[in-house]
This record gives sequence, C-alpha cells and structure tokens, in this order.
Amino acid sequence: MANIHSTAVVDPKAQLGDDVIVGPYSVIGPNVTIASGSQIGSHSIIEGHTTLGKGNKIGHFSVIGGNPQDMKYAGEPTRLVIGERNMIREYVTIHTGTIQDNGLTTVGSGNWIMAYVHIAHDCRIGNHAVLSNNAQLAGHVHVGDWAIIGGMTGVHQFVRIGSHAMVGGASVLVQDVPPFITVSGNRATPYGINVEGLRRRGYSTDVITALRGVYKLLYKSGLRLEEAKKKIDSIASLETPVVSQEIRGFLDFLGMATRGIVR
Repeated sequence: MANIHSTAVVDPKAQLGDDVIVGPYSVIGPNVTIASGSQIGSHSIIEGHTTLGKGNKIGHFSVIGGNPQDMKYAGEPTRLVIGERNMIREYVTIHTGTIQDNGLTTVGSGNWIMAYVHIAHDCRIGNHAVLSNNAQLAGHVHVGDWAIIGGMTGVHQFVRIGSHAMVGGASVLVQDVPPFITVSGNRATPYGINVEGLRRRGYSTDVITALRGVYKLLYKSGLRLEEAKKKIDSIASLETPVVSQEIRGFLDFLGMATRGIVR
C-alpha cells in the first residue's frame, strides 16, 4: 500500500504501486501511474499522462508531466514515460510530448538529474546520463546513454548528444555532439575523446586508441566531413569486431546528424 501524506492530494484515478511514498503537499493527477518503490518529495506535482517506473526518487518542488511549452500545443493527450531508478532532484521540470513529434517524452533508467534541470517536450534521455544543475534542454533533444551535461548548459532544440559524450559546464550547444567526445564553451567546441569516462566504464585501450584516431581524422586532419567519414569507414573495416562496432556506431551517429556536428 502507498504511503501518502495527509496533506497530499492524489486523484482517485491515479495508479500508485506498493511502497510508493508521496510527501507533504504534493499533487498527483488522474492520468499518472507510479510503480512500486518510488518516492515523491514534498510540494511536487506529477500530472499529465505520465508513467514512472520502479524506484524513482523525485525531489521537492518538482513538476513532472506538465504541458509542453509549445504554442502549437492544443491539449492533446501526449505522454511522458520515465524508466526506473532515476534520481530527479529539486525543482526539476519535465514536460510531455507534442503531436508534431511522436507525442512522447522519454527518460530511461539510472539517470542522475540534478536541481533546476529542464527537460522539454519530446526529449529522449537514455540511461545512466548525468544532467547537472540548471542544464536546460529545449524540445526534441536526444541524449545518449552515459552522457554527461555540465551545469548551466543550454541545448538548442533538435540537438543530439551521443553516448558517453561529456559537455562542460555553462556551454551552449546548437549542433550535435558525436559519441565519446568532450565539448565545452559558448558555442561548444570539441576538446578530444572522453578518455577518463571510457576507462571508468571498462573500455579497452584498443577501443580508446581507435576512437582517438577517429577523432583526429574528424577534427585534426583538415578533411571535409564526407572525406573524413570515408576514411573512418575504411579504418573500421580493418579493426577487430569489438573496435569496429564502436567506430560503426560513431559513423551511424554522423550519418543521422541533421544540424551538423560541433566543429
């Protein structure tokens, strides 16, 4: 049975799993589903067509599932789906999707989302990402697994941040960030491969060395992007399957970049 504080307001239609804790003065709307083991801090609002998986922790004064800040939004029943075991701290705002995209905002599992972060409509956050204090994501932004976004960073709509990428604090992103690299600044520019992050996650020396070579081809060779991609493709074909898989993933990301990549 859920543990609901006497001052909280929980709509009878809301579905709360076993051991869910709802703190003082929080409000849970009718179209909300919260799985077992989740904790909702005081004065938080969970609204909209929102689903939270198991073991999430929502900080005080957060607003989860609010309407998208999009002037085209006309009240459609768009959704927000959040996975499991996410830490979502104080004053975080996460909005539902819009029908101009696929009507869905998603947050994966195991993410650490710090205070005052904003995740706008139609964003897609992977797993194990870190969004530091006051990181601000505009609509339709995609963030890959294990990516780190520094505090006070602003991300333009439709930007994609690749897996294992690291964005320095107070950066401004208006173009895509390929996987594995570190960027920083206003506007953000690349500073090499996220070597320390890859080591911590068990990537081998061979993979890291190969990715450093890919980075040099992309950013240090003077080649045009299409020329660099051909060179990178030829390298992938000569590597071991494990190394080749990571390089191919890098190439796939480049092939889907619609806003260009940080340069």
